[in-house]
Amino acid sequence: MSPRLGAKAIVAAAGIGAALLLGWLASSQGPLAPTKVTLAKVEQGPLVASTFGIGTVEARRSYAIGPTFASRVARVFVDQGDTVRAGQLLAELDPVDLVDRVSSGKFAAERASSTIRAAEAQLADAQSRAQLASASARRYAELRAQGFVSQEASDAKGHDADAAKAAVDAAAAQLAVSRRDRERALADVAGVGKLRAQARLVSPVDGVVSARLVEPGTTVVAGQAMLQLIDPASLWVKARIDQGQAGGVRVGQPAQIVLRSEPNRAYLGQVERVDLVSDAVTEERIVNVGFAARPEGIAVGELIEVTIRTAELSKVRSVPAAAVKRLARQDGVWQITDGRVAFRPVKFGITSLDGRSQILEGLNAGDEVVVHSERELTPGAKVRVVPAIVRAGS
Repeated sequence: MSPRLGAKAIVAAAGIGAALLLGWLASSQGPLAPTKVTLAKVEQGPLVASTFGIGTVEARRSYAIGPTFASRVARVFVDQGDTVRAGQLLAELDPVDLVDRVSSGKFAAERASSTIRAAEAQLADAQSRAQLASASARRYAELRAQGFVSQEASDAKGHDADAAKAAVDAAAAQLAVSRRDRERALADVAGVGKLRAQARLVSPVDGVVSARLVEPGTTVVAGQAMLQLIDPASLWVKARIDQGQAGGVRVGQPAQIVLRSEPNRAYLGQVERVDLVSDAVTEERIVNVGFAARPEGIAVGELIEVTIRTAELSKVRSVPAAAVKRLARQDGVWQITDGRVAFRPVKFGITSLDGRSQILEGLNAGDEVVVHSERELTPGAKVRVVPAIVRAGS
């Protein structure tokens, strides 16, 4: 063979080798290669559905202690963190002129009592005069009928009797006015006395002072909070649950509470209230969870994580939630037949937080489904099962 023919043979062999290499790469590693997938079997066993939320520790019952009238703070006897008892004096306001107003009201009531006694004496005197005048008028009327006195004298006695009756009415009216004056004075004394009592701020319940908002000498207005109290026995969790997961939450369901200060410990609790109104902006619903046993030293406002168990099924079929796909507005899974995939519609139930979805219809225990694939699958696509898929850069 000539050198020229030998060179051509070598080139031809090299070209054939390159073509074979490219064909192998295209069929095994390139776009024509089967898609790598991983499989999982449909398992049968218990499945627990839960929902997760984040919130804060709050007091179900809290109290803002403040005055009912404008004044100046005289003394504050408690500080933040102090434990108080119901009826305990917490703070005092400067009474200003309340003491003088009470004294003035008492004097007015005493003066009204004296006026009442005088009016009662005047009424008794007027009634006595009225009786005498009436008796005299009757006697003169009899004498006039017998012709012993003139008509003018009889009329004069009748006028005196009428005047005496009017005096009785006037004395009775004056007595009524005096009595009303005393009632008004006593009411003023009672009202000012209540204001004076309201200058002493006492605790309505057994609790803990959560905030001290003013100091002595501060001027406060009606309704302004000076102290805040909480009932430590009423501490619970105010958690925010995504609306998409809150549908199954019900009062009485068990929950686990993890405090940010104790991330490795879970406290038991249960759902005590589910708000009827959801937040349209954050798309969340407020769920309140109570502690089965309140942790010691827990701080109001501390961040928490709460997991609520919404359902517990003893014997159900399930697959990894990653295997659940949606094609043509249907939920289902991919299955392999003769090296190619086919989409199978499936009816799913609950999904657990550990990533498993309940199978209601469409699959039997032991069936295999595709969990992960290196690229998006289409019906009839060739696939190759591998133990795991290594992503680029992993």
